[in-house]
Amino acid sequence: MHSYVVEYLNENEFRKKERSLKKYNMLAYKKLIFDCVPKLRNGEFQGVLVSKNSKENINKYEYKLPTDRTFSRVHGDIILHYTVYENQKLIMLDTITPEEILSEGHQKELETYKGVMISKSHADRDKFKINLLNSMNKNGFLNSKVLIISGVVIILVVIVILFLLLK
Repeated sequence: MHSYVVEYLNENEFRKKERSLKKYNMLAYKKLIFDCVPKLRNGEFQGVLVSKNSKENINKYEYKLPTDRTFSRVHGDIILHYTVYENQKLIMLDTITPEEILSEGHQKELETYKGVMISKSHADRDKFKINLLNSMNKNGFLNSKVLIISGVVIILVVIVILFLLLK
């Protein structure tokens, strides 16, 4: 078992995003603090390997933290970006994305709309996305049976049109 040192690319900015994560998405924060970082210290690298520099033994990873499905669709997945320097036994925590909403959440109190935090600078856009997702769920557009039936109907219409054109 290897012991790695965890450092920050920009500790102030990372801590701001981390505090915002703690305030607005406790599940992701707990996963980061109590599961991910301890495993990283022990050399268990989490997430997807994004790039690898074999010459200098530098690997970049992205680790998706758990979040609400609606939040993920409105703002994007919460992802920890970090770099592993194998030769120095060092892990550099780069950032947490989506940076815009996390940084804004640190600067000012964010409002929630239907259980999802919304940006003050793009409140109308976020509300629209949330309403659209909710209406799609209510009306069954995300129901797989409806998608299959509508897909079959569209294919049949295309076949009939092609048949009539070729005849």
